[in-house]
Amino acid sequence: MRYRDATPADIPAIDALFRASFVATFGHLYTPENLAAFLDKFTPAAWAGEFAEPDLKFRLAEDEAGLAGFAKVSDLTLPAETAARTYELRQLYLDERAKGSGAAQMLIDWALDQGRARGAEEMWLSVYIDNHRAKRFYERNGFEDQGPYIFMVGDHADEDRLMRCRL
Repeated sequence: MRYRDATPADIPAIDALFRASFVATFGHLYTPENLAAFLDKFTPAAWAGEFAEPDLKFRLAEDEAGLAGFAKVSDLTLPAETAARTYELRQLYLDERAKGSGAAQMLIDWALDQGRARGAEEMWLSVYIDNHRAKRFYERNGFEDQGPYIFMVGDHADEDRLMRCRL
């Protein structure tokens, strides 16, 4: 596995991996209309807009087959109640072939290092309440449940959990 910072040229691969991973993991939870409404927000222009944000960074994990995973970090956008200096893990997605490869650990380590380098005292994320594998992974990496968060997929309200790691 190789790791590198993303460039705008990586947008199509990031978008494809995001869509495939999201649908494989969560697609069964939503009506086709809600799933389509959610995914329709992830346009090439929207991804390009994220790349233009100076505080937002992507890290890629690649293998011989191409993009295997990515992490995205930025200043805090979640409704966390804290007075601390914060940073956020906005997304961490892996292709099925990368699960168990160590890529998730490398990406979370990178994300936490990005927060520390920016002087953050806390890293925040949200995770779907029934995504037990992800919750266990985040807990092993020092994240603690901080309460509920409503995540909208179309007009469907999911219960996510806000999680915080003290840096």
